[in-house]
Amino acid sequence: MSATTVNPKSGPVINRPSATAVGTIVWLGSEVMFFAALFAMYFSLKAESPQMWAQMVEKLNVPFALTNTIILVLSSFTAQFGVFAAERMQPRRTGLSPMKWGMVEWFFLSFIMGAMFVSGQVWEYSNLIQDHVTLDGNSYGSAFYITTGFHALHVTGGLIAFLIVIGRTYLSKKFGHAEATSAIVVSYYWHFVDVVWIGLFLIIYVLK
Repeated sequence: MSATTVNPKSGPVINRPSATAVGTIVWLGSEVMFFAALFAMYFSLKAESPQMWAQMVEKLNVPFALTNTIILVLSSFTAQFGVFAAERMQPRRTGLSPMKWGMVEWFFLSFIMGAMFVSGQVWEYSNLIQDHVTLDGNSYGSAFYITTGFHALHVTGGLIAFLIVIGRTYLSKKFGHAEATSAIVVSYYWHFVDVVWIGLFLIIYVLK
């Protein structure tokens, strides 16, 4: 969509949407379809083997998964605080208080929390493998590792994006519109992977 404004000197001016914003929305739309296919696969396999599913889900550590989920959800809030800082063109902190943090500090905190989430998943995988829940063991193992594994890869991509934005901020001589836009785009992606994980958590750990 485009909007029209009137310039007193030159007349009507068409304000077209940002190419970056449009590209991000289209890309996230394709990601929604990808994860929708994974959800469909999970439910299909579950419908074929309900008894085995009931036995395997008992091996999940739900309290640990809930803690890991809370960490990821909180990282979405810290990322948004980083966006607020970017929108007011404050790349770095002006004081020790979190109220004076800039985009870099908030994004770095989001990175740490995201890394904790991925590390938690790796730890969970190792425990499940020891409990004989493997990728090629049965349909449950395949569904569990494929859905959560692809999500973990997306989270890892988000962590790399955080580092790129932080690095560009340090290398740029002046924090401007391009840097702020990059931060906003990364936050869109991060919110997306958070929402996807909430869905996965509810389906895998809650709706047994």
